[in-house]
Amino acid sequence: MTIGTEHEYSLSDSNFKPLPINDRIIQQINGSVVNEFPFGPINLSKELQKHVIEIVPAVPAKDLAELEGMIYPGLQKLQAQLGPDIKMLGMGMHPLLELSQTEVWDHEDREIYETYDRLFGIRQHGWLNIQALQMNLPFRNDDELVTIYNRIRALVPFLVAVASSSPYVEGRATGKIDNRLIYYRESQRKLPIIGHGIIPERLRSKQDYLDIQERMYAALRKEGAEILCHEWVDSRGLIVRFSRNCVEVKALDEQECMRSDMAITAFVLALVRCDLHLEEDEGALKEMLEKAINKGTVDLREELRALYKNALEAANSDERRYLPLIHTKIECGSLAEAMLERAKTRKEIIDLLPEMERSLRINVPYQCDKCKSIKPSLY
Repeated sequence: MTIGTEHEYSLSDSNFKPLPINDRIIQQINGSVVNEFPFGPINLSKELQKHVIEIVPAVPAKDLAELEGMIYPGLQKLQAQLGPDIKMLGMGMHPLLELSQTEVWDHEDREIYETYDRLFGIRQHGWLNIQALQMNLPFRNDDELVTIYNRIRALVPFLVAVASSSPYVEGRATGKIDNRLIYYRESQRKLPIIGHGIIPERLRSKQDYLDIQERMYAALRKEGAEILCHEWVDSRGLIVRFSRNCVEVKALDEQECMRSDMAITAFVLALVRCDLHLEEDEGALKEMLEKAINKGTVDLREELRALYKNALEAANSDERRYLPLIHTKIECGSLAEAMLERAKTRKEIIDLLPEMERSLRINVPYQCDKCKSIKPSLY
């Protein structure tokens, strides 16, 4: 199986004030403003919000070591191009951003964003302050599509719990662990069929998904929004991309560094191989998702420990190199929980951000004091 991931990073000045300059960066490096262009081992692309830039591998990788070996050097090359005065951050949201501090992409595809704005009003955090780790898992046929989709669907609350990294909004701790998903699921409230509360419907066949897709398109056509009738409009926690024969996981917060992103991806890849007989009821899954959003790993730790054991048994040697980081997240807490151990006030958050920037730059996972006391385990 090949694997591809997508990584979204914010751009800030030396004081971590957001810089809405992704179009200027693209112009500077590429010579013209485009949506996406090749940049060594990666492709660089724009995002809706101008303070965010996206990195994807130039080609899918055969394993995680190869994937990290493409994306991290590409990230280093970008950071060298930006220079020392522009700082990059991972995490699910920019911790300090106020909505007045960013702008909307106004080049190619602007008609799409204007339509979104007309329908939903995109001057909100659920549009302008979200950074997701997205992974693309290929399927070979319709049966494999249904199997992969349903297995990840049942895992979404647990994946959100270990991947949450957005405890701050506008420089304050909100008391929630995954604020990105809170804002994300409210961002298209006018047409709830598009997001379906993050947890998607269970599939019995490929046709089930096509029927859901057509209901979305019908709702959009009623609003005069035919321009949005494409597979990418689906905003559930995972969607199907028939254009590249993959299931795309969208529910996960971006992590603080590439190595942590690879660990989350390893956890997903290993668990997809397991027939775990997890909860399938949509209401129960949404209740577990609330626990993950509100508290991270706290209320799901026993289930996560069991999943980790299953992942270890199913993992290949490549994935097992990364899984000890997941053990730390399960026992100590997600990145969001680790950050909250260290920083709750605005000043404390600002003092923490240089460490988060360094984690991304040198590709070393962030650890709070509690994390450092957790010994990596293969059980």
